[in-house]
Amino acid sequence: MTIADASWLIHQSHSDKHHQTGQPTRLRSVANLVGRTDELGVIDSLLDGHGRIGPGLLLRGDPGMGKTALLDAAAIRAEAAGMRVLRASGVEFEAEIDFSAMHQLLYPLRERADRLAGHHRDALNQVFDLTPGPSPGPLVITAVLALLSEAATERPLLMIVDDMPWIDRASATVLGFAARRIADAPIVFLAAARTGAGGFFDQVRLAEREIGPLGAKQAATLLDAHWPELAPTVRRRLLDGAAGNPLALQDLPGLLTERQRSGHDPLPAFLSLSGRLGAAFTAEVRALPASTRQVLLLAALEADARLTTIHAAVLAGAQHGADIDDLEPARQAGLVRPDAADGRMLFRHPLIRSAIVQMTPPGERRAAHRALAAALTGDPERRAWHLAEAATRPDEAVARALDEAALSAWRRGDPSTAAARALDEAAVSDRRHLGASAAVAALVRAGELSPHPAGRSRRLVEAAYLANITGQLDQVPRLLADAGQAPGTPTGLVFAATAYLLTCGEGEIDAAHRLLARALDDVAETAKTDNNSWDSHGILYTLLLISLYSARPEPWELLNTALARFDPEAVTPFLLCYDAYVDPTRTSGTVREGLAHAFAALPAHAAPWQIVPLAYAAVWVHALSDYRYLIRRMIERERDGGAVVMVIVGLLLLCADSYAHGQWDEAENLAREGLDLTAAYGYQLLEGQIRTQLACIAAARGNVDLAKVLADEITTWAAARSIGLTQSFARQARALAALGQGDYEEAYVQAARATPPGAPSPGVPGRWMVLDLVEAAVRTGRIEEARAHVDAAQQAGIPRISTRTALTTAGAAALVADDDQAGPLFEAALSLPEADRWPFPHARIQLAYGQWLRRTRDTTRARLHLRAAIDTFDRLGAQPWAQRARNELRATGVATTARPDTPTATLTAQERQIATLAATGLTNKQIGQQLFLSHRTVGAHLHRIFPKLGITSRAALRDALETITPDGDEHTP
Repeated sequence: MTIADASWLIHQSHSDKHHQTGQPTRLRSVANLVGRTDELGVIDSLLDGHGRIGPGLLLRGDPGMGKTALLDAAAIRAEAAGMRVLRASGVEFEAEIDFSAMHQLLYPLRERADRLAGHHRDALNQVFDLTPGPSPGPLVITAVLALLSEAATERPLLMIVDDMPWIDRASATVLGFAARRIADAPIVFLAAARTGAGGFFDQVRLAEREIGPLGAKQAATLLDAHWPELAPTVRRRLLDGAAGNPLALQDLPGLLTERQRSGHDPLPAFLSLSGRLGAAFTAEVRALPASTRQVLLLAALEADARLTTIHAAVLAGAQHGADIDDLEPARQAGLVRPDAADGRMLFRHPLIRSAIVQMTPPGERRAAHRALAAALTGDPERRAWHLAEAATRPDEAVARALDEAALSAWRRGDPSTAAARALDEAAVSDRRHLGASAAVAALVRAGELSPHPAGRSRRLVEAAYLANITGQLDQVPRLLADAGQAPGTPTGLVFAATAYLLTCGEGEIDAAHRLLARALDDVAETAKTDNNSWDSHGILYTLLLISLYSARPEPWELLNTALARFDPEAVTPFLLCYDAYVDPTRTSGTVREGLAHAFAALPAHAAPWQIVPLAYAAVWVHALSDYRYLIRRMIERERDGGAVVMVIVGLLLLCADSYAHGQWDEAENLAREGLDLTAAYGYQLLEGQIRTQLACIAAARGNVDLAKVLADEITTWAAARSIGLTQSFARQARALAALGQGDYEEAYVQAARATPPGAPSPGVPGRWMVLDLVEAAVRTGRIEEARAHVDAAQQAGIPRISTRTALTTAGAAALVADDDQAGPLFEAALSLPEADRWPFPHARIQLAYGQWLRRTRDTTRARLHLRAAIDTFDRLGAQPWAQRARNELRATGVATTARPDTPTATLTAQERQIATLAATGLTNKQIGQQLFLSHRTVGAHLHRIFPKLGITSRAALRDALETITPDGDEHTP
């Protein structure tokens, strides 16, 4: 075994250095060092004597990089190989004690000193007894070398010294002499020191190995191993803050509260450091001149500040006697460097900022915040934040500035605001804005700084509404309670905040609907005059969700009434949503045109609540593909500290779009990502809807058990809360699963519950289920009901909604047509513009056409369409549909090869008899009486027959048997 073999282990934190006697140690548990395979290989070569670096090696790296862990790993490997390990660790308070490090290192060999010559033994007593004396002369040095050589005759030695810069000078002199003269002895010297930390020992010039930060994947592996339950946004923030530092990755999460780790409370602006981390990162800062630390504090408090901003803050007078040039010592120490491209000050490691802030007294921090506020007059958001940090008592001016900064996340990118008109897009995207999550904390702070009850109440209500959006649902009731009922409290927004919590957090949409009706009355007077009010937009967005998920006309009617109170240009996204859902057959063209204009008009830094209503409308008319990149951009921007609920909605809508376009693997990944967030933040309504997407994917792919479990769980939860949309999607999943398995009666029942036969719903998902219901009706002999449904869909204009609804309605029309009309109708459906953009329904229609062609004896053309259907189904992973198509193709006289996971349809003569009788409706007992078999034997045969035919029930037997040639147990080649 080599040290490199241990690289699969994981960093264990070490609460202290090895300051014991230096005895060969059985270390507590050095686990594996993620991402340190190369370093371990170098150490292994050193121990084996195969390296080219000589007998000694110095590991250098920043604090927390795992130097001590590497030394521990070397000690374990050396002991396992039969080497004696001697250890010492430099500590600051022993640096002035001569031979303190040598005492640690050599004490285990003290009894061997008696074997040396008398003059060497006497010289070593100065080391072992820590006897004061002159600087080490040749006698002490040669005595140490003699002792090491004598010990090495018994077994090889590994000398380990950690924190070399703190080794006392006397010990450093002896070690340096020894390290340069052990090349011919079985002795290895291994040491560690911080980057940039000098010392007397540096003159020895050992070979060095820089221990840098872990790579992104290795850092994530280490963090997940120690803290597997972190919320995704918290995990990303900690990975960024640790910047690959192993000690930080282990310690930082432990300094957060449970609520912070779960993502329910925002993380602090500056991550707190543990004693180990704090000591490691503050040591270098404390060594700097006071004036340098003052200027460095300004750079730490304003992370994106350019040198010009820091200079302006210095001139504001907070830093007595300091100058911008005082940063030079910090630069020389490697703590900071200016970015040549834009002049920003970059810290060597992000946690240096936290260390600087943490070590600075509160009064000095407030003074620095005031200086930065004075320097940031051109950036209202950052100026407000610094003013709030500097404030010690209520101040309406500061509260108002902080209020405006926080709410700019709502108005950001709105071209109607004066601020947005004054800034070009480059300037907007370049500024460092508050995230939506931080905006909640900012509004709460603004409330604390409010001298008047009305102002305090309003700001806390606004914080409560925004907390709904940022994943802090459990904070909403407390914030609303703290807001109280002072005069001037925005009761409309109180109702909206409560309704949003009831809707997304608990799925109680009926109660939320009643609250919003009252909320609209509260803002009725201001709607026409204040189109951009927080209250109005909050109410409209919540009402849009209730209207969509209830799937009842009353909320949509209330939304329509509410929209009429506003300037149409101010509520364009909501109007497009209304038309796309309620009246798509008449307005789909107008909706598409409106979406194109609205998306094009979005500023580069558009707020998520400007984008998401447009995305909803686009999904409903199958127009999202052209705008996916905007949704992706919004998701990436809002993931960390932003509007979490909008991220979830974005993932849901992208998932729906990917599913429609046949990108099922991508759809499933998006759904899983969204589920992780709903579980972490408690958005039950969205969790249910995402699960319906997974149920539909599972159903289409033939994972019937999963589809049924998901659909049943969702239906039970949604039915108790009258969430019509989610129930309908669950029924669609059940219908798809049944269609795939050939259980057409069950498919008809489920489809009919989602979209009434003869009265196809233009809503969602009814508009997408015309083909489902019609196919199930035809297969169960309900041909007249099927024709009536197609006629009603055509008269209602459902084909006009999108190219997908045009395809499915045309395919359904071909299914119900008489034989003299079916062929041209199938051809017309498959020839529609963009028909192949919708792979699953397109392949289903190809399958149906191939079946019809086979039955009408046109086997040559049947084979073309069946092969095309098989190719698509295989690519999608739609296993039951692919098997049906293969069965049909075999029935045309073509031998096919099933995929490895696809059952073949070869029946024995007896199995064929049993299957034929079962298809007529006979029970197992009746079949047994005709064939002189027991009913158990019949059941066993059917248990084997179903997988062979790719079905799961008797209802599917008749269609499956039609695909098998009459000659019994084999298909004709």
